Amino acid sequence: MSQQLRVAMEDAGEGGRGEYTKDGSVDLHGNPVLRSKRGGWTACTFIVVYELFERMAYYGVAANLVVYLTERLHQGTVQAANNVTNWSGTVFLTPLLGAFVADAYLGRYWTFVAGSAVYLMVRMDGMLLLTLAVSVPALKPPPCDPGAGATCPRASALQLGVYFGGLYTIALGHGGTKPNISTIGADQFDEFHPAERLRKLSFFNWWMFTVFTGILFSTTVLVYLQDNVSWSWGYGVPTLALAASVAVFLAGTPLYRHKLPQGSPVTKMGRVVCAALRKCRVAVPGDLSELHELEPDHYASRKRFRVNPTSSMGFLNRAAVKVAGEEEVSGGWTLCTVTEVEETKQIARLVPLLATMFVPCAVMAQVGTLFVKQGVTLDRRVGRGSFRVPPASLGAVVTLTMLVCVAVYDRALVPAVRRRTENPRGITLLQRIGAGLVLQVATMAATAAVESRRLSFASRSHGATAGGELPLTIFVLLPQFVLMGAADAFLVVGQIEFFYDQAPESMKSLGTAMSLTAYGVGSMLSSAILAAVERVTARRGTPWVTDDLNASHLDWYYAFLAVLAAANLGAFVALSRGYSYRAEAIGVTARVHSEPVVAP
Repeated sequence: MSQQLRVAMEDAGEGGRGEYTKDGSVDLHGNPVLRSKRGGWTACTFIVVYELFERMAYYGVAANLVVYLTERLHQGTVQAANNVTNWSGTVFLTPLLGAFVADAYLGRYWTFVAGSAVYLMVRMDGMLLLTLAVSVPALKPPPCDPGAGATCPRASALQLGVYFGGLYTIALGHGGTKPNISTIGADQFDEFHPAERLRKLSFFNWWMFTVFTGILFSTTVLVYLQDNVSWSWGYGVPTLALAASVAVFLAGTPLYRHKLPQGSPVTKMGRVVCAALRKCRVAVPGDLSELHELEPDHYASRKRFRVNPTSSMGFLNRAAVKVAGEEEVSGGWTLCTVTEVEETKQIARLVPLLATMFVPCAVMAQVGTLFVKQGVTLDRRVGRGSFRVPPASLGAVVTLTMLVCVAVYDRALVPAVRRRTENPRGITLLQRIGAGLVLQVATMAATAAVESRRLSFASRSHGATAGGELPLTIFVLLPQFVLMGAADAFLVVGQIEFFYDQAPESMKSLGTAMSLTAYGVGSMLSSAILAAVERVTARRGTPWVTDDLNASHLDWYYAFLAVLAAANLGAFVALSRGYSYRAEAIGVTARVHSEPVVAP
Protein backbone atom coordinates (compact mmCIF):
# COMPACT_ATOMS: atom_id res chain seq x y z
CA MET A 1 0.00 0.00 0.00
CA SER A 2 2.73 2.52 0.91
CA GLN A 3 4.64 1.66 -2.27
CA GLN A 4 1.52 2.38 -4.35
CA LEU A 5 1.05 5.71 -2.67
CA ARG A 6 4.69 6.60 -3.38
CA VAL A 7 4.10 5.81 -7.04
CA ALA A 8 1.07 8.08 -7.01
CA MET A 9 3.10 10.90 -5.47
CA GLU A 10 5.81 10.42 -8.08
CA ASP A 11 3.18 10.61 -10.81
CA ALA A 12 1.92 13.89 -9.46
CA GLY A 13 5.39 15.38 -9.55
CA GLU A 14 6.36 14.59 -13.15
CA GLY A 15 6.24 18.18 -14.34
CA GLY A 16 2.48 18.10 -14.54
CA ARG A 17 2.38 15.04 -16.78
CA GLY A 18 1.30 12.77 -13.94
CA GLU A 19 -1.83 14.85 -13.49
CA TYR A 20 -3.23 13.47 -16.74
CA THR A 21 -4.99 10.13 -16.85
CA LYS A 22 -3.02 7.36 -18.52
CA ASP A 23 -5.79 4.94 -19.50
CA GLY A 24 -6.88 6.74 -22.67
CA SER A 25 -9.59 8.80 -20.99
CA VAL A 26 -10.58 11.95 -22.84
CA ASP A 27 -13.13 14.73 -22.59
CA LEU A 28 -16.09 15.07 -24.95
CA HIS A 29 -13.82 16.75 -27.51
CA GLY A 30 -11.24 13.94 -27.46
CA ASN A 31 -8.63 15.83 -25.43
CA PRO A 32 -6.61 14.27 -22.57
CA VAL A 33 -8.14 14.98 -19.17
CA LEU A 34 -6.62 16.18 -15.94
CA ARG A 35 -7.11 13.70 -13.13
CA SER A 36 -7.92 16.47 -10.67
CA LYS A 37 -10.66 17.96 -12.87
CA ARG A 38 -12.66 14.95 -13.99
CA GLY A 39 -13.59 11.48 -12.89
CA GLY A 40 -13.17 9.78 -9.53
CA TRP A 41 -15.90 9.48 -6.93
CA THR A 42 -17.01 13.07 -7.57
CA ALA A 43 -18.15 12.16 -11.08
CA CYS A 44 -19.47 8.79 -9.89
CA THR A 45 -21.80 10.56 -7.46
CA PHE A 46 -24.02 11.68 -10.34
CA ILE A 47 -23.87 8.26 -11.94
CA VAL A 48 -24.85 6.31 -8.83
CA VAL A 49 -27.65 8.75 -7.98
CA TYR A 50 -28.98 8.21 -11.51
CA GLU A 51 -28.98 4.47 -10.90
CA LEU A 52 -30.69 4.95 -7.53
CA PHE A 53 -33.67 6.70 -9.14
CA GLU A 54 -33.73 4.43 -12.20
CA ARG A 55 -33.77 1.24 -10.15
CA MET A 56 -36.48 2.76 -7.99
CA ALA A 57 -38.55 3.28 -11.14
CA TYR A 58 -37.92 -0.23 -12.50
CA TYR A 59 -38.55 -2.15 -9.29
CA GLY A 60 -41.53 0.04 -8.54
CA VAL A 61 -43.16 -1.99 -11.30
CA ALA A 62 -41.28 -5.30 -11.06
CA ALA A 63 -41.40 -5.93 -7.29
CA ASN A 64 -45.19 -6.28 -7.06
CA LEU A 65 -45.95 -7.32 -10.62
CA VAL A 66 -46.97 -10.90 -9.85
CA VAL A 67 -49.50 -9.64 -7.27
CA TYR A 68 -51.09 -7.26 -9.77
CA LEU A 69 -51.32 -9.95 -12.45
CA THR A 70 -52.98 -12.47 -10.12
CA GLU A 71 -55.17 -10.21 -7.98
CA ARG A 72 -56.14 -7.48 -10.46
CA LEU A 73 -55.86 -9.13 -13.88
CA HIS A 74 -56.96 -12.48 -12.39
CA GLN A 75 -54.27 -14.62 -13.98
CA GLY A 76 -53.27 -18.02 -12.62
CA THR A 77 -50.14 -18.44 -10.52
CA VAL A 78 -48.06 -20.17 -13.20
CA GLN A 79 -49.24 -17.84 -15.97
CA ALA A 80 -48.53 -14.74 -13.87
CA ALA A 81 -45.11 -15.98 -12.74
CA ASN A 82 -44.12 -16.75 -16.33
CA ASN A 83 -45.37 -13.38 -17.55
CA VAL A 84 -43.18 -11.68 -14.95
CA THR A 85 -40.06 -13.66 -15.86
CA ASN A 86 -40.64 -13.33 -19.62
CA TRP A 87 -40.91 -9.56 -19.26
CA SER A 88 -37.85 -9.43 -17.01
CA GLY A 89 -35.95 -11.54 -19.53
CA THR A 90 -36.78 -9.09 -22.30
CA VAL A 91 -35.62 -6.19 -20.14
CA PHE A 92 -32.18 -7.76 -19.69
CA LEU A 93 -31.70 -8.94 -23.28
CA THR A 94 -32.19 -5.58 -25.02
CA PRO A 95 -28.88 -4.15 -23.63
CA LEU A 96 -26.92 -6.24 -26.15
CA LEU A 97 -27.84 -3.74 -28.87
CA GLY A 98 -26.80 -0.76 -26.76
CA ALA A 99 -23.47 -2.39 -25.95
CA PHE A 100 -22.76 -3.00 -29.62
CA VAL A 101 -23.46 0.61 -30.57
CA ALA A 102 -21.37 1.96 -27.68
CA ASP A 103 -18.27 -0.13 -28.34
CA ALA A 104 -18.46 0.21 -32.13
CA TYR A 105 -19.66 3.70 -32.97
CA LEU A 106 -20.89 6.31 -30.48
CA GLY A 107 -18.95 5.52 -27.31
CA ARG A 108 -20.57 4.88 -23.95
CA TYR A 109 -21.56 8.43 -23.08
CA TRP A 110 -23.24 9.37 -26.36
CA THR A 111 -24.91 5.97 -26.62
CA PHE A 112 -26.23 6.51 -23.12
CA VAL A 113 -27.43 10.04 -23.93
CA ALA A 114 -29.11 8.92 -27.16
CA GLY A 115 -30.52 5.88 -25.38
CA SER A 116 -31.74 8.07 -22.51
CA ALA A 117 -33.64 10.34 -24.89
CA VAL A 118 -35.33 7.33 -26.47
CA TYR A 119 -35.57 5.58 -23.09
CA LEU A 120 -37.20 8.58 -21.45
CA MET A 121 -39.76 8.98 -24.21
CA VAL A 122 -40.40 5.28 -24.57
CA ARG A 123 -40.38 4.46 -20.89
CA MET A 124 -42.41 7.51 -19.95
CA ASP A 125 -44.94 6.32 -22.51
CA GLY A 126 -44.74 2.87 -20.95
CA MET A 127 -45.08 4.20 -17.41
CA LEU A 128 -47.99 6.40 -18.45
CA LEU A 129 -49.67 3.42 -20.11
CA LEU A 130 -49.21 1.39 -16.92
CA THR A 131 -50.49 4.27 -14.78
CA LEU A 132 -53.57 4.52 -17.01
CA ALA A 133 -54.02 0.75 -16.97
CA VAL A 134 -54.15 0.66 -13.16
CA SER A 135 -56.20 3.88 -12.84
CA VAL A 136 -58.93 3.90 -15.51
CA PRO A 137 -61.76 1.47 -14.58
CA ALA A 138 -62.38 0.49 -18.21
CA LEU A 139 -58.76 -0.67 -18.54
CA LYS A 140 -58.89 -3.24 -15.72
CA PRO A 141 -61.26 -6.05 -14.74
CA PRO A 142 -63.72 -5.41 -11.88
CA PRO A 143 -62.53 -6.34 -8.37
CA CYS A 144 -63.00 -9.95 -7.42
CA ASP A 145 -62.13 -12.17 -4.44
CA PRO A 146 -61.23 -15.69 -5.62
CA GLY A 147 -60.91 -16.79 -1.99
CA ALA A 148 -64.65 -16.32 -1.57
CA GLY A 149 -65.33 -18.94 -4.23
CA ALA A 150 -66.17 -16.43 -6.95
CA THR A 151 -65.21 -16.98 -10.58
CA CYS A 152 -63.20 -13.92 -11.47
CA PRO A 153 -63.58 -12.48 -14.98
CA ARG A 154 -60.45 -12.58 -17.09
CA ALA A 155 -58.98 -9.37 -18.39
CA SER A 156 -60.13 -8.43 -21.89
CA ALA A 157 -57.81 -8.24 -24.89
CA LEU A 158 -57.85 -4.44 -24.66
CA GLN A 159 -57.00 -4.45 -20.95
CA LEU A 160 -54.16 -6.94 -21.45
CA GLY A 161 -52.94 -5.06 -24.51
CA VAL A 162 -52.69 -1.72 -22.70
CA TYR A 163 -50.99 -3.16 -19.62
CA PHE A 164 -48.50 -5.41 -21.38
CA GLY A 165 -47.94 -2.74 -24.02
CA GLY A 166 -46.74 -0.49 -21.21
CA LEU A 167 -44.55 -3.24 -19.74
CA TYR A 168 -42.79 -4.12 -22.98
CA THR A 169 -42.39 -0.47 -23.94
CA ILE A 170 -40.38 -0.11 -20.72
CA ALA A 171 -38.34 -3.19 -21.63
CA LEU A 172 -37.35 -1.75 -25.00
CA GLY A 173 -36.17 1.45 -23.33
CA HIS A 174 -33.41 -0.36 -21.42
CA GLY A 175 -31.28 -1.15 -24.45
CA GLY A 176 -29.16 1.99 -24.76
CA THR A 177 -28.74 2.80 -21.09
CA LYS A 178 -28.38 -0.35 -19.05
CA PRO A 179 -25.13 -1.79 -20.48
CA ASN A 180 -23.36 1.58 -20.41
CA ILE A 181 -24.18 3.24 -17.09
CA SER A 182 -22.09 1.00 -14.81
CA THR A 183 -19.32 0.93 -17.43
CA ILE A 184 -19.25 4.74 -17.51
CA GLY A 185 -18.91 4.68 -13.73
CA ALA A 186 -15.96 2.28 -13.83
CA ASP A 187 -14.35 4.44 -16.53
CA GLN A 188 -14.02 7.28 -14.01
CA PHE A 189 -11.05 5.49 -12.39
CA ASP A 190 -7.63 5.26 -14.01
CA GLU A 191 -6.30 1.68 -14.08
CA PHE A 192 -2.73 3.02 -14.20
CA HIS A 193 -2.90 5.25 -11.13
CA PRO A 194 -2.37 3.16 -7.97
CA ALA A 195 -4.72 5.13 -5.71
CA GLU A 196 -7.49 5.25 -8.31
CA ARG A 197 -7.01 1.59 -9.09
CA LEU A 198 -7.73 0.67 -5.48
CA ARG A 199 -10.86 2.83 -5.55
CA LYS A 200 -11.99 1.10 -8.72
CA LEU A 201 -11.80 -2.27 -6.97
CA SER A 202 -14.48 -0.99 -4.57
CA PHE A 203 -16.57 0.67 -7.25
CA PHE A 204 -18.85 -2.26 -8.09
CA ASN A 205 -19.49 -2.97 -4.40
CA TRP A 206 -20.72 0.56 -3.81
CA TRP A 207 -22.43 0.68 -7.18
CA MET A 208 -24.54 -2.31 -6.20
CA PHE A 209 -25.02 -0.83 -2.73
CA THR A 210 -26.75 2.11 -4.43
CA VAL A 211 -28.80 -0.22 -6.63
CA PHE A 212 -29.94 -2.13 -3.56
CA THR A 213 -30.95 1.12 -1.85
CA GLY A 214 -33.22 1.97 -4.79
CA ILE A 215 -34.69 -1.52 -4.67
CA LEU A 216 -35.23 -1.18 -0.92
CA PHE A 217 -37.33 1.95 -1.43
CA SER A 218 -39.37 0.20 -4.12
CA THR A 219 -40.02 -2.95 -2.09
CA THR A 220 -41.12 -0.98 0.96
CA VAL A 221 -42.61 2.43 0.19
CA LEU A 222 -43.83 1.84 -3.37
CA VAL A 223 -45.17 -1.65 -2.67
CA TYR A 224 -47.02 -0.29 0.35
CA LEU A 225 -48.56 2.46 -1.79
CA GLN A 226 -49.67 -0.11 -4.36
CA ASP A 227 -51.21 -2.50 -1.82
CA ASN A 228 -52.71 -0.02 0.63
CA VAL A 229 -53.21 3.36 -1.07
CA SER A 230 -53.64 2.93 -4.83
CA TRP A 231 -51.86 1.44 -7.79
CA SER A 232 -52.08 4.85 -9.45
CA TRP A 233 -49.81 6.37 -6.78
CA GLY A 234 -47.64 3.25 -6.75
CA TYR A 235 -46.92 3.66 -10.49
CA GLY A 236 -47.00 7.46 -10.59
CA VAL A 237 -44.02 7.89 -8.23
CA PRO A 238 -41.71 5.66 -10.35
CA THR A 239 -42.68 7.71 -13.40
CA LEU A 240 -41.41 10.88 -11.71
CA ALA A 241 -38.28 9.06 -10.46
CA LEU A 242 -37.48 8.07 -14.03
CA ALA A 243 -37.50 11.67 -15.25
CA ALA A 244 -35.36 12.76 -12.28
CA SER A 245 -32.74 10.06 -12.96
CA VAL A 246 -31.90 11.33 -16.45
CA ALA A 247 -31.69 14.94 -15.24
CA VAL A 248 -29.22 13.95 -12.51
CA PHE A 249 -26.97 12.07 -14.94
CA LEU A 250 -26.83 14.94 -17.44
CA ALA A 251 -26.00 17.39 -14.65
CA GLY A 252 -22.71 15.57 -14.07
CA THR A 253 -21.56 15.77 -17.72
CA PRO A 254 -18.74 18.33 -17.13
CA LEU A 255 -17.09 15.92 -14.66
CA TYR A 256 -17.07 12.71 -16.68
CA ARG A 257 -14.12 10.96 -18.30
CA HIS A 258 -14.82 9.17 -21.57
CA LYS A 259 -13.41 6.25 -23.54
CA LEU A 260 -13.32 6.39 -27.33
CA PRO A 261 -15.15 3.69 -29.33
CA GLN A 262 -12.77 1.16 -30.84
CA GLY A 263 -14.80 -0.52 -33.55
CA SER A 264 -17.49 -3.16 -33.72
CA PRO A 265 -16.62 -6.06 -31.40
CA VAL A 266 -18.84 -8.41 -33.40
CA THR A 267 -17.15 -7.53 -36.69
CA LYS A 268 -13.71 -7.75 -35.08
CA MET A 269 -14.36 -11.22 -33.67
CA GLY A 270 -15.97 -12.33 -36.93
CA ARG A 271 -12.84 -11.32 -38.88
CA VAL A 272 -10.63 -13.32 -36.53
CA VAL A 273 -12.73 -16.48 -36.81
CA CYS A 274 -13.04 -16.10 -40.59
CA ALA A 275 -9.29 -15.55 -41.04
CA ALA A 276 -8.45 -18.53 -38.79
CA LEU A 277 -10.79 -20.81 -40.76
CA ARG A 278 -9.32 -19.68 -44.07
CA LYS A 279 -5.84 -20.53 -42.79
CA CYS A 280 -6.79 -23.76 -41.04
CA ARG A 281 -3.91 -25.59 -42.74
CA VAL A 282 -1.33 -22.88 -42.12
CA ALA A 283 1.22 -23.64 -39.40
CA VAL A 284 1.60 -21.21 -36.49
CA PRO A 285 5.26 -20.18 -35.99
CA GLY A 286 6.95 -21.34 -32.85
CA ASP A 287 8.02 -17.77 -32.11
CA LEU A 288 4.76 -15.90 -31.56
CA SER A 289 6.53 -12.59 -32.05
CA GLU A 290 6.48 -13.41 -35.77
CA LEU A 291 2.69 -13.04 -35.82
CA HIS A 292 1.26 -9.93 -37.42
CA GLU A 293 1.03 -6.92 -35.11
CA LEU A 294 1.14 -3.17 -35.52
CA GLU A 295 3.70 -0.91 -33.92
CA PRO A 296 3.00 0.50 -30.42
CA ASP A 297 2.82 4.01 -31.86
CA HIS A 298 -0.21 2.98 -33.92
CA TYR A 299 -2.10 2.14 -30.73
CA ALA A 300 -0.70 5.10 -28.81
CA SER A 301 -1.85 7.60 -31.44
CA ARG A 302 -5.37 6.14 -31.32
CA LYS A 303 -5.48 5.81 -27.53
CA ARG A 304 -5.93 2.04 -27.75
CA PHE A 305 -4.40 -0.96 -26.03
CA ARG A 306 -2.03 -3.48 -27.56
CA VAL A 307 -2.09 -7.07 -26.26
CA ASN A 308 0.80 -9.54 -26.38
CA PRO A 309 0.31 -12.98 -27.98
CA THR A 310 -0.45 -16.17 -26.04
CA SER A 311 -0.41 -19.84 -27.03
CA SER A 312 -3.88 -20.61 -25.62
CA MET A 313 -6.64 -21.33 -28.16
CA GLY A 314 -3.85 -21.68 -30.69
CA PHE A 315 -6.20 -22.26 -33.60
CA LEU A 316 -7.18 -18.59 -33.57
CA ASN A 317 -3.52 -17.56 -33.82
CA ARG A 318 -3.68 -18.59 -37.47
CA ALA A 319 -5.62 -15.40 -38.12
CA ALA A 320 -2.40 -13.43 -37.41
CA VAL A 321 -0.05 -15.63 -39.44
CA LYS A 322 1.54 -13.70 -42.30
CA VAL A 323 1.40 -15.64 -45.56
CA ALA A 324 3.79 -14.84 -48.40
CA GLY A 325 2.30 -12.29 -50.76
CA GLU A 326 -0.45 -11.33 -48.34
CA GLU A 327 -0.93 -7.61 -47.90
CA GLU A 328 -0.56 -6.56 -44.27
CA VAL A 329 -3.67 -4.42 -43.99
CA SER A 330 -5.28 -3.97 -40.61
CA GLY A 331 -8.97 -4.80 -40.49
CA GLY A 332 -8.91 -7.41 -43.25
CA TRP A 333 -10.73 -10.74 -43.33
CA THR A 334 -7.61 -12.78 -44.04
CA LEU A 335 -5.04 -11.18 -41.75
CA CYS A 336 -5.70 -9.87 -38.24
CA THR A 337 -3.46 -8.38 -35.60
CA VAL A 338 -2.39 -10.22 -32.47
CA THR A 339 -4.43 -7.75 -30.41
CA GLU A 340 -7.59 -8.58 -32.36
CA VAL A 341 -6.94 -12.30 -31.91
CA GLU A 342 -6.28 -11.99 -28.18
CA GLU A 343 -9.39 -9.87 -27.62
CA THR A 344 -11.46 -12.52 -29.38
CA LYS A 345 -9.93 -15.15 -27.11
CA GLN A 346 -10.80 -13.11 -24.03
CA ILE A 347 -14.48 -12.99 -25.02
CA ALA A 348 -14.48 -16.68 -26.02
CA ARG A 349 -13.18 -17.65 -22.56
CA LEU A 350 -16.13 -15.87 -20.95
CA VAL A 351 -18.87 -17.69 -22.88
CA PRO A 352 -18.75 -21.05 -20.99
CA LEU A 353 -18.80 -19.25 -17.65
CA LEU A 354 -21.66 -17.07 -18.88
CA ALA A 355 -23.67 -20.24 -19.53
CA THR A 356 -23.24 -21.26 -15.86
CA MET A 357 -24.92 -18.00 -14.81
CA PHE A 358 -28.27 -18.88 -16.42
CA VAL A 359 -29.47 -21.27 -13.71
CA PRO A 360 -28.49 -18.95 -10.81
CA CYS A 361 -30.40 -16.12 -12.48
CA ALA A 362 -33.40 -18.41 -12.91
CA VAL A 363 -33.23 -19.16 -9.18
CA MET A 364 -33.12 -15.42 -8.40
CA ALA A 365 -36.33 -14.97 -10.37
CA GLN A 366 -38.26 -16.91 -7.70
CA VAL A 367 -37.95 -13.98 -5.28
CA GLY A 368 -40.28 -11.77 -7.29
CA THR A 369 -42.71 -14.53 -8.25
CA LEU A 370 -43.30 -17.67 -6.17
CA PHE A 371 -41.74 -16.25 -3.00
CA VAL A 372 -44.29 -13.42 -3.17
CA LYS A 373 -47.18 -15.83 -3.81
CA GLN A 374 -46.13 -17.82 -0.74
CA GLY A 375 -46.46 -14.64 1.30
CA VAL A 376 -50.00 -14.05 0.00
CA THR A 377 -51.13 -17.30 1.69
CA LEU A 378 -49.83 -16.34 5.15
CA ASP A 379 -50.93 -14.09 8.01
CA ARG A 380 -49.45 -10.66 7.25
CA ARG A 381 -50.57 -8.83 10.37
CA VAL A 382 -47.97 -7.18 12.59
CA GLY A 383 -48.90 -7.49 16.27
CA ARG A 384 -52.51 -6.75 17.06
CA GLY A 385 -52.77 -3.67 14.89
CA SER A 386 -54.38 -3.31 11.46
CA PHE A 387 -51.11 -2.98 9.55
CA ARG A 388 -50.54 -5.80 7.10
CA VAL A 389 -47.17 -6.52 5.48
CA PRO A 390 -47.40 -6.41 1.67
CA PRO A 391 -46.07 -9.80 0.45
CA ALA A 392 -43.70 -8.19 -2.04
CA SER A 393 -42.16 -6.13 0.79
CA LEU A 394 -40.30 -9.19 2.02
CA GLY A 395 -38.05 -8.51 -0.95
CA ALA A 396 -36.75 -5.66 1.20
CA VAL A 397 -35.20 -8.32 3.46
CA VAL A 398 -33.15 -9.55 0.50
CA THR A 399 -32.05 -6.00 -0.19
CA LEU A 400 -31.21 -5.17 3.43
CA THR A 401 -29.18 -8.35 3.74
CA MET A 402 -27.32 -7.48 0.54
CA LEU A 403 -26.61 -3.95 1.77
CA VAL A 404 -25.16 -5.23 5.04
CA CYS A 405 -23.17 -8.00 3.38
CA VAL A 406 -21.69 -5.72 0.69
CA ALA A 407 -20.61 -3.16 3.29
CA VAL A 408 -19.07 -5.82 5.54
CA TYR A 409 -17.42 -7.50 2.56
CA ASP A 410 -15.84 -4.29 1.27
CA ARG A 411 -14.83 -2.76 4.60
CA ALA A 412 -13.95 -5.79 6.72
CA LEU A 413 -13.59 -9.02 4.75
CA VAL A 414 -11.54 -7.71 1.80
CA PRO A 415 -8.89 -5.91 3.92
CA ALA A 416 -8.55 -8.92 6.22
CA VAL A 417 -8.27 -11.48 3.43
CA ARG A 418 -6.07 -9.20 1.31
CA ARG A 419 -3.31 -9.44 3.91
CA ARG A 420 -3.31 -13.23 3.57
CA THR A 421 -3.81 -13.66 -0.17
CA GLU A 422 -2.03 -10.49 -1.37
CA ASN A 423 -4.87 -10.18 -3.87
CA PRO A 424 -6.15 -6.55 -4.03
CA ARG A 425 -9.72 -7.93 -4.09
CA GLY A 426 -9.13 -10.29 -1.18
CA ILE A 427 -10.47 -13.29 -3.08
CA THR A 428 -10.69 -13.73 -6.83
CA LEU A 429 -13.83 -12.77 -8.73
CA LEU A 430 -14.63 -16.39 -9.54
CA GLN A 431 -14.21 -17.36 -5.89
CA ARG A 432 -16.68 -14.64 -4.97
CA ILE A 433 -19.17 -15.89 -7.55
CA GLY A 434 -18.63 -19.46 -6.35
CA ALA A 435 -19.40 -18.46 -2.77
CA GLY A 436 -22.66 -16.95 -3.98
CA LEU A 437 -23.54 -20.15 -5.85
CA VAL A 438 -22.92 -22.26 -2.72
CA LEU A 439 -25.18 -19.95 -0.71
CA GLN A 440 -27.81 -20.20 -3.43
CA VAL A 441 -27.92 -23.98 -3.14
CA ALA A 442 -28.32 -23.61 0.63
CA THR A 443 -31.05 -21.02 0.06
CA MET A 444 -33.17 -23.29 -2.12
CA ALA A 445 -32.71 -26.20 0.28
CA ALA A 446 -33.86 -24.00 3.17
CA THR A 447 -36.74 -22.67 1.05
CA ALA A 448 -37.92 -26.20 0.34
CA ALA A 449 -37.83 -26.97 4.07
CA VAL A 450 -39.80 -23.82 4.95
CA GLU A 451 -42.39 -24.55 2.27
CA SER A 452 -42.72 -28.13 3.51
CA ARG A 453 -43.50 -26.72 6.96
CA ARG A 454 -46.07 -24.31 5.48
CA LEU A 455 -47.79 -27.10 3.55
CA SER A 456 -47.79 -29.35 6.62
CA PHE A 457 -49.44 -26.55 8.59
CA ALA A 458 -52.03 -26.10 5.83
CA SER A 459 -52.84 -29.82 5.54
CA ARG A 460 -53.36 -30.35 9.26
CA SER A 461 -56.38 -28.14 9.71
CA HIS A 462 -56.01 -24.72 8.24
CA GLY A 463 -55.79 -24.90 4.45
CA ALA A 464 -59.46 -25.10 3.65
CA THR A 465 -60.27 -22.84 0.71
CA ALA A 466 -58.39 -22.18 -2.48
CA GLY A 467 -56.18 -19.18 -1.94
CA GLY A 468 -57.10 -19.15 1.75
CA GLU A 469 -54.88 -17.31 4.21
CA LEU A 470 -53.27 -19.51 6.84
CA PRO A 471 -52.97 -18.45 10.49
CA LEU A 472 -49.19 -18.75 10.16
CA THR A 473 -47.10 -15.60 10.26
CA ILE A 474 -45.48 -14.45 7.02
CA PHE A 475 -42.23 -14.06 8.90
CA VAL A 476 -41.60 -17.83 8.68
CA LEU A 477 -40.35 -16.99 5.18
CA LEU A 478 -37.56 -14.74 6.47
CA PRO A 479 -34.79 -17.40 6.34
CA GLN A 480 -35.13 -17.88 2.58
CA PHE A 481 -35.10 -14.13 1.94
CA VAL A 482 -32.08 -13.55 4.20
CA LEU A 483 -30.12 -16.38 2.62
CA MET A 484 -30.97 -15.18 -0.89
CA GLY A 485 -29.75 -11.70 0.04
CA ALA A 486 -26.44 -13.09 1.28
CA ALA A 487 -26.05 -15.16 -1.89
CA ASP A 488 -26.79 -12.15 -4.09
CA ALA A 489 -24.20 -10.02 -2.27
CA PHE A 490 -21.52 -12.39 -3.52
CA LEU A 491 -23.05 -13.50 -6.81
CA VAL A 492 -24.65 -10.37 -8.27
CA VAL A 493 -21.75 -8.01 -7.55
CA GLY A 494 -19.13 -10.60 -8.49
CA GLN A 495 -20.88 -11.41 -11.75
CA ILE A 496 -21.14 -7.87 -13.10
CA GLU A 497 -17.57 -7.05 -12.02
CA PHE A 498 -16.18 -10.26 -13.51
CA PHE A 499 -17.62 -9.76 -16.98
CA TYR A 500 -16.64 -6.08 -17.01
CA ASP A 501 -13.12 -6.74 -15.71
CA GLN A 502 -12.35 -9.72 -17.96
CA ALA A 503 -13.70 -8.21 -21.18
CA PRO A 504 -11.07 -6.58 -23.44
CA GLU A 505 -10.50 -2.86 -22.97
CA SER A 506 -12.24 -2.14 -26.28
CA MET A 507 -15.30 -4.26 -25.38
CA LYS A 508 -16.20 -3.25 -21.84
CA SER A 509 -19.82 -2.44 -22.71
CA LEU A 510 -20.14 -5.85 -24.32
CA GLY A 511 -18.78 -7.46 -21.16
CA THR A 512 -21.35 -5.67 -19.04
CA ALA A 513 -24.10 -6.60 -21.49
CA MET A 514 -23.05 -10.26 -21.23
CA SER A 515 -23.64 -10.19 -17.48
CA LEU A 516 -27.08 -8.63 -18.05
CA THR A 517 -27.84 -11.23 -20.71
CA ALA A 518 -27.48 -13.90 -18.03
CA TYR A 519 -30.42 -12.33 -16.16
CA GLY A 520 -32.46 -12.20 -19.35
CA VAL A 521 -31.81 -15.81 -20.30
CA GLY A 522 -32.17 -16.90 -16.67
CA SER A 523 -35.59 -15.24 -16.35
CA MET A 524 -36.83 -16.92 -19.51
CA LEU A 525 -35.30 -20.21 -18.35
CA SER A 526 -37.32 -19.86 -15.14
CA SER A 527 -40.49 -19.56 -17.24
CA ALA A 528 -39.55 -22.63 -19.28
CA ILE A 529 -38.72 -24.72 -16.20
CA LEU A 530 -41.93 -23.77 -14.37
CA ALA A 531 -44.09 -24.43 -17.44
CA ALA A 532 -42.41 -27.80 -18.04
CA VAL A 533 -42.74 -28.86 -14.40
CA GLU A 534 -46.41 -27.87 -14.34
CA ARG A 535 -47.12 -29.80 -17.54
CA VAL A 536 -45.23 -32.97 -16.57
CA THR A 537 -46.46 -33.19 -12.98
CA ALA A 538 -50.07 -32.42 -13.94
CA ARG A 539 -49.95 -35.32 -16.43
CA ARG A 540 -48.85 -37.59 -13.62
CA GLY A 541 -51.77 -36.51 -11.45
CA THR A 542 -49.82 -34.63 -8.74
CA PRO A 543 -49.20 -31.07 -9.96
CA TRP A 544 -46.41 -29.35 -8.08
CA VAL A 545 -47.61 -25.79 -8.75
CA THR A 546 -51.28 -24.80 -9.01
CA ASP A 547 -53.28 -21.63 -8.41
CA ASP A 548 -53.95 -22.91 -4.87
CA LEU A 549 -50.51 -23.08 -3.29
CA ASN A 550 -52.00 -24.74 -0.19
CA ALA A 551 -52.80 -27.78 -2.36
CA SER A 552 -49.55 -27.72 -4.34
CA HIS A 553 -46.14 -29.30 -3.83
CA LEU A 554 -44.08 -26.15 -4.14
CA ASP A 555 -41.58 -27.69 -1.72
CA TRP A 556 -40.78 -30.37 -4.31
CA TYR A 557 -40.33 -27.69 -6.94
CA TYR A 558 -37.90 -25.78 -4.70
CA ALA A 559 -36.01 -29.01 -3.97
CA PHE A 560 -35.73 -29.59 -7.72
CA LEU A 561 -34.27 -26.09 -8.15
CA ALA A 562 -31.79 -26.83 -5.33
CA VAL A 563 -30.60 -29.96 -7.16
CA LEU A 564 -30.38 -28.00 -10.43
CA ALA A 565 -28.38 -25.24 -8.69
CA ALA A 566 -26.02 -27.85 -7.18
CA ALA A 567 -25.38 -29.44 -10.59
CA ASN A 568 -24.72 -26.00 -12.06
CA LEU A 569 -22.30 -25.27 -9.20
CA GLY A 570 -20.34 -28.39 -10.14
CA ALA A 571 -20.10 -27.22 -13.76
CA PHE A 572 -19.00 -23.76 -12.62
CA VAL A 573 -16.24 -25.17 -10.41
CA ALA A 574 -14.95 -27.36 -13.23
CA LEU A 575 -14.84 -24.45 -15.68
CA SER A 576 -13.40 -21.93 -13.23
CA ARG A 577 -10.47 -24.22 -12.41
CA GLY A 578 -9.35 -24.08 -16.01
CA TYR A 579 -10.00 -20.37 -16.48
CA SER A 580 -7.01 -18.12 -17.10
CA TYR A 581 -7.58 -14.54 -15.95
CA ARG A 582 -6.91 -11.71 -18.32
CA ALA A 583 -3.80 -10.11 -16.89
CA GLU A 584 -4.20 -6.64 -15.47
CA ALA A 585 -2.99 -3.81 -17.68
CA ILE A 586 0.57 -2.96 -16.72
CA GLY A 587 3.24 -0.49 -17.69
CA VAL A 588 2.74 3.12 -18.73
CA THR A 589 4.50 5.13 -21.35
CA ALA A 590 6.06 8.40 -20.36
CA ARG A 591 4.05 10.58 -22.67
CA VAL A 592 0.61 11.87 -21.78
CA HIS A 593 -0.94 10.97 -25.12
CA SER A 594 0.42 7.43 -25.22
CA GLU A 595 -1.26 4.21 -24.21
CA PRO A 596 0.29 1.29 -22.37
CA VAL A 597 1.10 -2.01 -23.96
CA VAL A 598 -0.97 -4.63 -22.18
CA ALA A 599 0.19 -8.06 -21.20
CA PRO A 600 -2.11 -10.94 -22.17
